[in-house]
Amino acid sequence: MATDISKLGVKATWEELTEGMIVAGAGTSKEFNTGEWSEVKPEFIADKCKQCLLCVPVCPDSCIPVKDMKRLDFDYGHCKGCGICVKACPFDAIKMEGVK
Repeated sequence: MATDISKLGVKATWEELTEGMIVAGAGTSKEFNTGEWSEVKPEFIADKCKQCLLCVPVCPDSCIPVKDMKRLDFDYGHCKGCGICVKACPFDAIKMEGVK
């Protein structure tokens, strides 16, 4: 099937869009480790953490687990190192480190 790119940027109705597909056997992101994509990773500094949990809802990959209303260390198997959690933490309890 050839792709026609001549209409890129042209507005189309939903009826004119190319049909999508579902791949059989597809899994969830929990089954697909994306943590190796980044050259940096967040480091959790537990001594500085006040358990405000402000970092948890801003993580786009849900890599900050919480148990009994306390955040735990990062799920590095899925963390892509975006750094949003670092900016959200008012106590400097998270810093970015290069992967060694």
